[in-house]
This record gives sequence, structure tokens and C-alpha cells, in this order.
Amino acid sequence: MPDTPESHDAVLPGEVRDHLGQQLRSVYNAQAEKPQYLGDPTIPPEFGPHLRRLEGRLKAHETGTEAVEGALKEMLGDVAAARRP
Repeated sequence: MPDTPESHDAVLPGEVRDHLGQQLRSVYNAQAEKPQYLGDPTIPPEFGPHLRRLEGRLKAHETGTEAVEGALKEMLGDVAAARRP
């Protein structure tokens, strides 16, 4: 049986595979959108305004929650102080 490319699996040497993989990653990364921060999944730009608005609401909610927590702690402190003889 003659030795033809179809008669066995063609495997690239490891160095060649590593080099090609590095080249492909560099081309892909150069064309991909850049994240705004480390770990940020790239998202379509049209989602930006919606996400900023949501982020603002979450920050406002967090600030409100902290204010209520502080007020409740103060009230509990006043109640505990009033019960002491």
C-alpha cells in the first residue's frame, strides 16, 4: 500500500501548533472589542446606556439600604439604652 496523505493522520509538530495558536489568538484579540475592566465580558455597545442606568439604580439602592440600616441600628441603640436601669 503506497504511503499517501490519506493513509495516515497528518499531525503538526507541537512547536508549529503552538506558533499557529499564538498567531490566531493575536489576530482574534486585535479584532475583538476591548473590555472596560479586567474580567468584563465584551458586550454590544447598544447595551452600554442600559447597563449604566442599571448600575446607577443599583448604587442608589445600595445607598438607600445603608441609610436604612444605619437608622435601624441607631433606633435599636436608643431602645437598648432606654431599657437600662
